[in-house]
Amino acid sequence: MAHLRLAWALPGHGWADCIVSDHQAEAEVTASYITAAPEDLLTAITRLVIGETECRAQFEAEPTAFRWIFYREGTNAWIRLLKLTVGSDHDNNGTEIWSSQQNIGVVARAVIRCFDEVVSEYGASAYRGKWGEHFPRTELEVLRTAWREHRSDWEASRTPSSP
Repeated sequence: MAHLRLAWALPGHGWADCIVSDHQAEAEVTASYITAAPEDLLTAITRLVIGETECRAQFEAEPTAFRWIFYREGTNAWIRLLKLTVGSDHDNNGTEIWSSQQNIGVVARAVIRCFDEVVSEYGASAYRGKWGEHFPRTELEVLRTAWREHRSDWEASRTPSSP
């Protein structure tokens, strides 16, 4: 349950490819800049970190959509990634293409690491030129702050108790 990797690449103007993987499976999804996909993902993870029990983010791929659903139980999160023919479709009309159960701290670290790598690779200016919008620095820093403030909760839950 301790492996989660997220990668964000910008293959062409206004398009992003996102690969998510754990120790069992991998999925690749596409996002268009017509919506605030990176900001929405970062905000959903922040909400999960601070205690919400269900959060969502959606990537529009015109007309296909990819919906991230995060369920929190204690210090763990169950992540479901759905592919929808139309973005306004109900979850039940989507096809699950990936799911994983992870410690919330693992999820937060993977997303922070992903966007740290993106800004390191592209820089803020090139990111804007490729994506079409500013790098989501504010949302990334809000997530980083929330993770720092709450990480002792998850670290304590992973430490074996004393006899």
